[in-house]
Amino acid sequence: MALARARRSEGGLNYWPGFVDALSTLVLSIVFLLSVFLVVQFFLSQEVTGKDKALEQLNAKIAQLNELLSLEKLGKLTLDDQVSSLKAGLASAESERDRIKGLYDGLAAAGNDAQGKTAELGKALDSEKAVSARALAQIEVLNQQISALRRQLAALEEALDASEKRDKESQNRIADLGSRLNVALAQRVQELSRYRSEFFGRLRAILGNRPDIRIVGDRFVFQSEVFFDTGQAVLLPEGRAELDTLAAALIELDKKIPSDIPWVLRVDGHTDVRPVSGANFKSNWDLSAARSISVVQYLVSLGVPAQRLVAAGFGEFQPLDTGNTDEAYKRNRRIELKLTER
Repeated sequence: MALARARRSEGGLNYWPGFVDALSTLVLSIVFLLSVFLVVQFFLSQEVTGKDKALEQLNAKIAQLNELLSLEKLGKLTLDDQVSSLKAGLASAESERDRIKGLYDGLAAAGNDAQGKTAELGKALDSEKAVSARALAQIEVLNQQISALRRQLAALEEALDASEKRDKESQNRIADLGSRLNVALAQRVQELSRYRSEFFGRLRAILGNRPDIRIVGDRFVFQSEVFFDTGQAVLLPEGRAELDTLAAALIELDKKIPSDIPWVLRVDGHTDVRPVSGANFKSNWDLSAARSISVVQYLVSLGVPAQRLVAAGFGEFQPLDTGNTDEAYKRNRRIELKLTER
């Protein structure tokens, strides 16, 4: 029996030192872990300031463990409870560590994202710089083009000024030429008026004061009966005799008038308002034109230059008398001679 107690006592001595070593190792491990945790907590104190109370509790528990270890008065159950409590605290610390690590990883990821965005912004900035460089090159080209356009505009303005100057000079010359031309035309008109007056004077002297030949303004007016029968355009012998005298005066006048004066003798045929009878002419217009042409053709046959003669037919549309009497009709049937310009 004493041997048995000795064995139990000997067995107790062998068990307890190993347990104490293991517990010491565990405590040292826990202390080491807590030290690491405290170091991590120190560097992350800004993020885990709310965990100071938990660390104080752990420190208190560690102090209790140290007291229990130093006294060696607690039993295995108490140690197991304390180990479980420590494990729970350790798990909580690990959880907190994992959370903090997650926050750190999140911060690192955010940093990576920021770096990526920074790279993208750098690329965008490089692209904008390239676009700006191209824009500056285009602006330089545009500036060169604007300078060229300004030079062209200046040249055009100089050409325009020169053209306006030449235009003013031309206008002045034209005005001068116009004045000189008007003077020359006035002189020609005066000369033609002088020859017209001479021609009419000679005709008046030749024809005398006959009732069937009148002077109306600048025209000699012959009654149609002097040259033609009613409704006819064939010259009568009496009319030919009158035209012979007229042709001689015209031929003599043509020799006196300078060749550069464009004069003509216009022969105008007129009828009365009554419609023509017979099938020879369709209208009074045809009759008046045929009569003026007969007079012109006869004058040409007598030697009057054809380029100095004009035949015109007016029909009944230029009456001298608007009445409806035989006398009015007779006055309107006429051949007019007018010396004028071509």
